[in-house]
Amino acid sequence: MTSLRLGDLAPDFEQDSTEGRIRFHAWLGESWGVLFSHPADFTPVCTTELGRTAKLRDEFARRNVKAIALSVDPVDKHHAWIADINDTQGTELNFPILADADRKVSELYDLIHPNASSTATVRSLFIIDPAKKVRLIITYPASTGRNFDEILRVIDSLQLTDEHSVATPANWKEGDDVVIVPSLQDPALLKQKFPQGWDAVRPYLRYTAAPKRAA
Repeated sequence: MTSLRLGDLAPDFEQDSTEGRIRFHAWLGESWGVLFSHPADFTPVCTTELGRTAKLRDEFARRNVKAIALSVDPVDKHHAWIADINDTQGTELNFPILADADRKVSELYDLIHPNASSTATVRSLFIIDPAKKVRLIITYPASTGRNFDEILRVIDSLQLTDEHSVATPANWKEGDDVVIVPSLQDPALLKQKFPQGWDAVRPYLRYTAAPKRAA
């Protein structure tokens, strides 16, 4: 199949999980989503990642984000793994893990890469917006844990830039100055959108304070 790309509609599916049968688009509703895959249960890096995700529940909720994980092992094995995650990571898992034993979701999301493994999924993460469009794809090596500060940072950037005519510069984080998109040139519209003013370092590089996000 063709690999998913940014802007593609995230494939819908129905699959078993640790929280029952899930129809993905219906489960996502009007929320943003973070779908991330794991090659197998009881793997050390993934254990820490699932624990970290559980601890970030309030941060995801503040951003209207639902998290959902995937592994090709069955539900009963997932539940045994969750007990380990809760015990070793000092948390309570609070999001579903898909049981993709038939590789249905893995195939839809192009998670089986033969050069990495012919049976296990690669460690990819997808950010999906409320319109069910794929907005970010990151694939990690098995030895490197995901940076959840970066995942939250990207969500902050996407939500801010969807709402306002801005982009976020290198190393930007919530609250930092942003740049005005080059396509916005009308002086009256600029003053309307950015009454706080801006610093035009170059005609195409205009810094301004980050606009307030909708509550």
